[in-house]
Amino acid sequence: MASIASLTLDVADPTAARRFYTEAFGLDTRLRLRASEAPSSGFRGFTLSLTVSQPATVDHFVGAALAAGATSLKPAVKSLWGYGGVVQAPDGAIWKIATSAKKDTGPATPQIDGMVLLLGVADVTASKRFYVEHGLAVAKSFGRMYVEFETGPGPVKLGLYRRRALAKDAGVSPDGTGSHRLTIGGDAGAFTDPDGFAWEAAASPAVTA
Repeated sequence: MASIASLTLDVADPTAARRFYTEAFGLDTRLRLRASEAPSSGFRGFTLSLTVSQPATVDHFVGAALAAGATSLKPAVKSLWGYGGVVQAPDGAIWKIATSAKKDTGPATPQIDGMVLLLGVADVTASKRFYVEHGLAVAKSFGRMYVEFETGPGPVKLGLYRRRALAKDAGVSPDGTGSHRLTIGGDAGAFTDPDGFAWEAAASPAVTA
């Protein structure tokens, strides 16, 4: 079963970005950052989500991100599925912090339960077929709307969502051009998917900054 071993964000200033991710989310050992001035405007076609245990922890991370320089795209609110909010990092990456719990069971803790990469794609069915052919196993599939793949040994879950729906969920316009400013490292090998997301070979499941 193929899995994701690393995520690399292209940023203008790796030092500033590393400081942000450490202060906001404590992700100094979960992301790779690479200096790049690749042209990119508008929605980059993906979001990153942090799943946590309870609403108080969502508020903790949203507050820490805003204090570190993030912009609020959607304030944290209750919904049918739980509680969550969306912020945009200074480098432009969009982050959702969410929990399926609707009530707190204790004080907030800086504990992240999981990370999810959602790719906004033009055709969920075609992209699902592409990824299955490259060794990823489907965990959940909801027609032409959403696909979630098995996690495997890697630290990041992968899902596919229709681009417009993903942008709406993030609170931004779906319009965007240029580089995704994202490289996915995994044991499926090096390739570029139908929507232009680049993968590189990465055998180890460990993610380092």
